[in-house]
Amino acid sequence: MSSPTHLSAAREHAVELDAYRRISHEIWDAMAPGWARRRVQLAEALTPVREWLVSELAPQPADTLLELGAGPGDTGFQAAALLGEHGRMLSTDFSPAMVEVARRSGSGLGLSNVDYRVIDAEHIDLDTDSVDGVLCQSAYMLMADPAAALGESRRVLRPGGRLALSVWGTPERNPSAAIGGRILVERGHMPPPDPAAPGAFSMASEERTRRLLAGAGFTEVRVEDVPVGFEYRDLDDYERWVIEVSGPFAAVVRALAEPERVTVKAQLAQAFVPFETARGYRVPGLALCAVAC
Repeated sequence: MSSPTHLSAAREHAVELDAYRRISHEIWDAMAPGWARRRVQLAEALTPVREWLVSELAPQPADTLLELGAGPGDTGFQAAALLGEHGRMLSTDFSPAMVEVARRSGSGLGLSNVDYRVIDAEHIDLDTDSVDGVLCQSAYMLMADPAAALGESRRVLRPGGRLALSVWGTPERNPSAAIGGRILVERGHMPPPDPAAPGAFSMASEERTRRLLAGAGFTEVRVEDVPVGFEYRDLDDYERWVIEVSGPFAAVVRALAEPERVTVKAQLAQAFVPFETARGYRVPGLALCAVAC
């Protein structure tokens, strides 16, 4: 029997997760216009991840596929091109504003085999055994309960169906996010990240990602590191990138007083010296990609 203290802690944790979900909805709805503006830059930077995911998912003509946390939708759109007129891609996100970004992008590409829906990955409103494959690029790690989301992904997959996912690798392999976050923490603008809480690096451990997949019922899992690179014209471009696409960091940077912003930018300039190129900066990154069935 659970003790009163244990039950109280569980209730408090549930309240914290619900609060996180509400805030997350607000953040990503607010980020949607920036993601629309930066869609081409995002797609170019993440091309290696997108190609890995679609290749490993191996869509077949007439398949029904589900993309969770689709954002602008480009990963799903690449898969949709392989499905033919009898296949369907369900492009979904828990943010209605993000779904609209994907809808506009898909319409501009002339895609006719894509449906757009608001879906919470932790509670997927689809029948059991209803899709042939699930895609999820850079989203499970940000969910309040990734174990629940992965369990739902397993539930909606038909027997033999595959899940292809990516999350970010360790902070030291992703300086584009880690350096800015470290500076903001050191200067007292953000609390140190809680490794047990949702966040960009919450699934950076291959061990944890494999454990979550096994807990959801996936028995065959293959994991691979996929390198990427982010290009910025200068530090002003990087700052605008952070404000437009980086979720929780955006509000913090936007709220900095001008003298503090200058100080933070000076520290960034020093930290980014190893990434200087003739065209600005090229900052490496690493995604942890997995295919499971």
